[in-house]
Amino acid sequence: MTSAERRAGMSLAAIFALRMLGLFLILPVFAVHAAGIPGGDNLTLVGLAIGAYGLTQACLQIAYGAASDRFGRKPVIVFGLVLFVLGSVVAALADSIHMIIAGRVLQGAGAISAAVTALAADLTRDQHRTKVMAMIGSSIGLVFALSMVAAPLLYAAIGMDGIFWLTAVLAFGAIGVLLWVVPEAPPVPRSNGGRFIDVLRDGQLMRLNFGVFALHLIQTTMWVMVPAALVSSGGLPVPEHWKVYLPAVLLSFVVMVPAVIIAERRNLMKPVFNAAVGLLALVQFGLWLIGDGLIPLALLLTLFFVAFNVLEATQPSWISRIAPAHAKGTALGVYNTLQSVGLFLGGLLGGWLGQRFGAGAVSLFCGVLALAWLVLSTSMNPPPLRVVPAPTRD
Repeated sequence: MTSAERRAGMSLAAIFALRMLGLFLILPVFAVHAAGIPGGDNLTLVGLAIGAYGLTQACLQIAYGAASDRFGRKPVIVFGLVLFVLGSVVAALADSIHMIIAGRVLQGAGAISAAVTALAADLTRDQHRTKVMAMIGSSIGLVFALSMVAAPLLYAAIGMDGIFWLTAVLAFGAIGVLLWVVPEAPPVPRSNGGRFIDVLRDGQLMRLNFGVFALHLIQTTMWVMVPAALVSSGGLPVPEHWKVYLPAVLLSFVVMVPAVIIAERRNLMKPVFNAAVGLLALVQFGLWLIGDGLIPLALLLTLFFVAFNVLEATQPSWISRIAPAHAKGTALGVYNTLQSVGLFLGGLLGGWLGQRFGAGAVSLFCGVLALAWLVLSTSMNPPPLRVVPAPTRD
């Protein structure tokens, strides 16, 4: 990669990381905090406070992606980050569960994922795009593991309002990174943006959109049952769960990076992609069949993160290669919308299945969903071959 591509990849990954860290920090501690505020004894409202972010993200991702095609990537991203900062401030000042829900709704209105990934596609060449997407996807996995470690410590030190203030500061820092570190993007091919119908009529794009929906539904659904399994089957108290999450994420990077490099350099995107989907299905069936024991759970979680990180890196790159040039932002908007829908529905569905039928039903459902995704992905056309220009002679 050129120095500009490396700078683009690292700075855009930093924007994602700064934003997602603030979101992930509330997950391990919010339910405990909510019990002590007005309205926090209603578990439905507590769940809504957590999931409201994903719901408003789902409603606005397409609009942000299309707007970035029309008005440019950076202005749209700045606007979204400003809304995210305002939502964090509202949540920090909240004195009831209802005000926190309002803050989370406003946070979700800063739905910049599509515009950021479209900007990453604009700033990188085809042969290096998956590497940049891998940087972004890996940053999400890394800050998730970091948040599991840091959240209890931060909550004890600064409280939930302090965590929301920290979230606002991190998002404000992301604006600075965007304006002063991220390279300038080329203009979009058409000033009137992409056509939504062009994306919906493309069967290849919609298969990838189903895939990101399934991936993030499975991810969220898993975390309904995994913490309880680590306690009951693995004998690991909640404050020590980071001892499993952090090594699992770090080891998954060791496997993910060579897989992404092989997929790019040898034009093996589809086989590597399908292998990751198959691995995801095997993990879910493994969780369904597994007995007691911390080591089997830790191994399956490591394999899950391998599959998750490979898919997080390859799917946006694949979409950016096959989307119409004038509609990359729109295509990535649809993609990120279905990602957010998966995040929102995963928590609700996982809780309902677990309550009605037990944890085994959750894993079985996720395994069947991953198998359905594998069937769809095998019928996809490979992305366009990466063509590397031959070296010139002096």
